[in-house]
Amino acid sequence: MPRCLQRRLHYVRLSGMAALVLSSRQVRRLRALAHHLKPLVQLGQDGLSAGIVQAVERALLDHELIKVQMRQPEDKGAVAHAVADATGAALCGLVGHTVILYRPHPDAPRIVLDPPRTKKAR
Repeated sequence: MPRCLQRRLHYVRLSGMAALVLSSRQVRRLRALAHHLKPLVQLGQDGLSAGIVQAVERALLDHELIKVQMRQPEDKGAVAHAVADATGAALCGLVGHTVILYRPHPDAPRIVLDPPRTKKAR
């Protein structure tokens, strides 16, 4: 996937739910935090199933920032967006066959992100 398209993968397209929108600075920070993480969920050849969605949901509740490894999907971008949409997580990156997902804990978030910066008026 071209680098210019990877930068656009920092939002979630949800129907009926408020979208989790992250700035590019926040996405960079989350990708840096995820660098040392190992994939917690592995998505096999069968694709996205209810069991996979439950496993990703549980991992997001436990860790907030996770990696999901896909095994030779036909369309990596579509599968990555499907996992993010199904779980309500922000898609922070797609590196090879590994997806980086972030969803803050509903009660006690552990990862504190800086608020997005606004441009100052001159």
